Amino acid sequence: MKIIQISDTHFSPTKPHFNGNWDPIRQWIEDEKPDLVIHTGDLSVDGADLDEDLNFSMALLGELTVPVLVVPGNHDVGHMPGSHQPVDDLRLTRWRDLVGPDRFAKDIGDWLIIGINSLLIGSGHAEEEAQRRWLSETLANRDGRRVVIFAHKPLFVDDPNEGDTGYWGAAPGPRREILDLLKQHQVALFASGHLHWAWQGMLGDTQLVWAPPTSFIIDKLEREMPGRRLVGAAIHRLGTGVESELVSVAGTTAHVLDEVIDEVYPRNSTTASVEAAQ
Repeated sequence: MKIIQISDTHFSPTKPHFNGNWDPIRQWIEDEKPDLVIHTGDLSVDGADLDEDLNFSMALLGELTVPVLVVPGNHDVGHMPGSHQPVDDLRLTRWRDLVGPDRFAKDIGDWLIIGINSLLIGSGHAEEEAQRRWLSETLANRDGRRVVIFAHKPLFVDDPNEGDTGYWGAAPGPRREILDLLKQHQVALFASGHLHWAWQGMLGDTQLVWAPPTSFIIDKLEREMPGRRLVGAAIHRLGTGVESELVSVAGTTAHVLDEVIDEVYPRNSTTASVEAAQ
């Protein structure tokens, strides 16, 4: 089975800065003929508040002739408590009404394909505990299938035992719970986006992948992250194991967020870094 993962498209009908990368990405996907496409969030520029951004983004994904599954990003359903767009009932309902479920589990042959809403992790929202139970039960009932998990945010940036990275990864407590599940159920792959860096690594028997964005890279607005700056997608081939490949897609433009951040994601006086835009 071949899965193509795309992430961080940041589509918008009114802020079209990154929309132009869709045509080459779409054509490349069609040429690759995957069995499934999974979008790991930040589908939109501001779907967290604007119906039209989610509707526009879903119309573009609808141009694909292969099945597509989507999990939300912070720009789609909001982010941490205390941020200017926290995850709440209104934002979750908007996503579910206009896009669909914010988590999924699909049995495909010998594999169980799981997608989670990583913005709930550490959010304190009532749905956080519901999703934790659902994930634990889904893994417990996998019936011998190998597992891959897709999410928007990675669990950590530099080290699985690092402290709270706030915006970028999962809080230490919830992170440890998920890491324990990955180990207990021998999860083959945990694939995410969010950081706008492309990277592959291993944690025990679990492969970790940060898919490249299809939209923009970051220059000096944020610190160097592991991996490399790349605009494109990831290919995951599932057989007896998982083989993943990070791909720079021909015809795409590596937009630099530093150059357009105040047009796309205007910063206020209290925002000093790219975290306002991510």
